[in-house]
Amino acid sequence: MIFSTLILNQDTPIYEQIEKHIEKAVKAGALIKDSKLPSTREASSVLGISRNTVLTAYENLESRGIIYSIKGKGSFVKEEAKNDWQEVNIKWKQRINSYGQTCEQMDIIKTEPRYEKGMISFKSIAPEGNLFDVEEFKRAFLDVMALEGEKLLNYGYAKGYRDLIEYLMNYMVGKGVDGNKKDILITNGFTEGLDLILSTYTQAGDVILCESPTHHTTLKMMRAYGLQVVGVPMDEQGILPEALETAILKHKPKWVYLTPSYQNPTGIVMSGERRRIVYGILSDYHTPCIEDGFNEELLYSSSHIMPLMALTGESNHIIYIGSLSKILFPGLRLGWIMADSACIDTLESVKRAKTIHTSFVDQAVFVQYMKSGAFERYVKKAKKYYREKYLYTVEQIKEYIPYEKLWGEGGLHIFIELNHKIDTRELLKQCYRRGVLFMPGDIFEPSMKVTSSLRIGFARLKKEEISKGLKIIGEEISKNIIP
Repeated sequence: MIFSTLILNQDTPIYEQIEKHIEKAVKAGALIKDSKLPSTREASSVLGISRNTVLTAYENLESRGIIYSIKGKGSFVKEEAKNDWQEVNIKWKQRINSYGQTCEQMDIIKTEPRYEKGMISFKSIAPEGNLFDVEEFKRAFLDVMALEGEKLLNYGYAKGYRDLIEYLMNYMVGKGVDGNKKDILITNGFTEGLDLILSTYTQAGDVILCESPTHHTTLKMMRAYGLQVVGVPMDEQGILPEALETAILKHKPKWVYLTPSYQNPTGIVMSGERRRIVYGILSDYHTPCIEDGFNEELLYSSSHIMPLMALTGESNHIIYIGSLSKILFPGLRLGWIMADSACIDTLESVKRAKTIHTSFVDQAVFVQYMKSGAFERYVKKAKKYYREKYLYTVEQIKEYIPYEKLWGEGGLHIFIELNHKIDTRELLKQCYRRGVLFMPGDIFEPSMKVTSSLRIGFARLKKEEISKGLKIIGEEISKNIIP
């Protein structure tokens, strides 16, 4: 309260002391324009003086234009503090560290062509929101809040909501993973999971091997931390074992980062045989691996293959990062890390230092929704919906796009390698002028080299948009083919 620092004396009339005190506070900026003053009753009580004395001071201040009164509401500051401070303009762009510079330079929202209303955009690989079980989610929310709302709205634990941890442990065991000596940490999606691992277990200059091409966000984060990212080539079954072994011997990497299922951007599902060979190489050279469990639920044509982590047994060199964001409720930003218990123990402390914890409301509602059986029903519906779109998109690509390879066995995107050496970065510029967007292949290349590839995201487009957009891309490709 403004009067808590006022010490009255007997030499000056009290109302004058009050006036000077308020005027000084206004000039110093302690009382800002339109801020409310204590009522005359409140001020007289705090100062132990007559209410009329305070009223006199307020009336004098109002007559001098320092304060104003509104009947029934009180007295307010009228003047703004006047100062002779110099204007300060920091050149923030010159102060950015290398981490911030890399994040900004590789921010595709800012650096890639922007979507304009009416365009056909194949850029996004987000799920179709109209498929979400909003009513089921509402029911889960109301049930959880009725049972433990007061707890969920308070601070939670960095490790995560216990029921969700138990659910995900069983979920991973169902994928064939041995939960013995392993633990789970709940994260704000895949991105925070990877950030926790990189910030804890790498230093600038360390080498990380990954598939080539690979996930753009992963590349951005690794480069932001000053890591050397080395790409290893792939074929239809996944990363090439001989190339991986050669790269491990040559670079002695701190980590290998792999997405065995529905790899982004290619959509490749590493075969079971290839997984065993790759796992054997990682084991032979005692090389830690970050396994990205991307989009594992959206398989259209065959049965699931166990993750690499399911091969570990008593070994602990695989860390699994999971998320259902690409199929279910990406707005919740929920993910998890499954790893050796000692690793999770450390990552828990790092998470507590960075973000304290992931929203307990979101975690509790999510696990309630999952346990209700709604997820299984949703996945069945979503797979049918996306499979139809996937098959239609493949059909249209075959009709309009001259391709050499067509990658993708599931998920929400298809990767195309053209059968002509066309710079898809330049192709994007031409298509953009005709209202079509896609992701050019160079975005996913660890070497950042120009490519003749592109990624097509189809989940949120209507069939007529898919057909029209691919036809335009095909027409622009034909303009670049030299007879």
